[in-house]
Amino acid sequence: MSESFDFIVVGKGMMGAAAARHLALSGARVALVGPDEPTDRASHSGVFSSHYDNARITRTIDGDTVWARLARRSIERYREIERESGIPFYHEVGCLMAGPAPGAGYDYIERVEKARDALGVEAPLFEGEALSRRFPWFRFPEGTAGIHERFGAGYVNPRALVAAQVVCAERAGARIVRDEVRSISQTTGGVVVTTLNGDRLLASRAIVAAGGFSLSDTLLPRPIDLTVKARTVFFAEVAEGDLRDFEGMPSLIGAAPEQEKSYYLLPPVAYADGRSYIKIGGDPTDRILDDEPAIRHWFRGPGGAAAAEHLRGLLCEVMPDFQPVSTHFSPCVTAFTRHGLPYIGFAEGDRIAVVTGGNGQAAKSSDEIGRLGAVLVLNGRIDEPEYDADFAVAFR
Repeated sequence: MSESFDFIVVGKGMMGAAAARHLALSGARVALVGPDEPTDRASHSGVFSSHYDNARITRTIDGDTVWARLARRSIERYREIERESGIPFYHEVGCLMAGPAPGAGYDYIERVEKARDALGVEAPLFEGEALSRRFPWFRFPEGTAGIHERFGAGYVNPRALVAAQVVCAERAGARIVRDEVRSISQTTGGVVVTTLNGDRLLASRAIVAAGGFSLSDTLLPRPIDLTVKARTVFFAEVAEGDLRDFEGMPSLIGAAPEQEKSYYLLPPVAYADGRSYIKIGGDPTDRILDDEPAIRHWFRGPGGAAAAEHLRGLLCEVMPDFQPVSTHFSPCVTAFTRHGLPYIGFAEGDRIAVVTGGNGQAAKSSDEIGRLGAVLVLNGRIDEPEYDADFAVAFR
């Protein structure tokens, strides 16, 4: 089968689905290509996605003004996407950003305060007894301060967010191709995308939004400089009868000068098995996945046992009174770019664009990142000076 479109988006994840929605809303003929989530990770031989989860922290405040703007513009559209799709994904439970108090020598809280004030966000600072009283679920080391962003923050369900974006894109006229891409090639008039099932999709331009799998040598004309790190996520089950005790608990970011003492933590979130889990992440060390086969292998496995034990220890420290019913851990990956911002640019010429590189921050900002990718292929450039940022793709 052969079909023609104006644009093809390869990668049905958070950024790709967002780009497809924005392109379809522009009136363009769009195909969004990517498989659904596999039912059995261990036996799955195809690609994976890091959005196969039910919770990612969202917040506006960020020490980097570009990331803050990406987040704010995305958050402002959450409710609109929910209404258009009929799929809820945003939980405005607030976010607490904790770290050494101002003047302690590690300036995380000072940077958060600066970003808060620049954005005009209501987010008070808590220290000492005030911090303990306001957030009784947590126990922090002496000398900790926290900035609480109550509104416009909390967590999103990335599975539901992608589903909502796909529904909106399809309703706007996009064609959804639930298949893996075998290759992308350029022609004199555009690009040809070939799927594993043998379908050929033609378009004037394509976006590759394949996350860590953008390392594949079959998708891009030249390899990009993308560092993909293996990550482990730890889940602690909350007894159904105890859920009421956690009402009002915000998402939490614990920052420290040392990587092994830094973490993020989500309040109880319901999963498909009918149980609710507190989730914590923050690998103590980095494991680099050098190529696509290594990424597939990591996703098929259970995750890192040593990292999981480390996360168990962090959870016990910050929530010592919490007694989980059960625990388990899972693999994930995070893709980092050379400049710390997402790649939103052309790989070669002006036919194949790249939108990838979440740098551990992109779930909350994915709709705006996808919109900028759509702007790029629609206009051939991103002309939005308020970002004052270079999203260009770096190559190996």
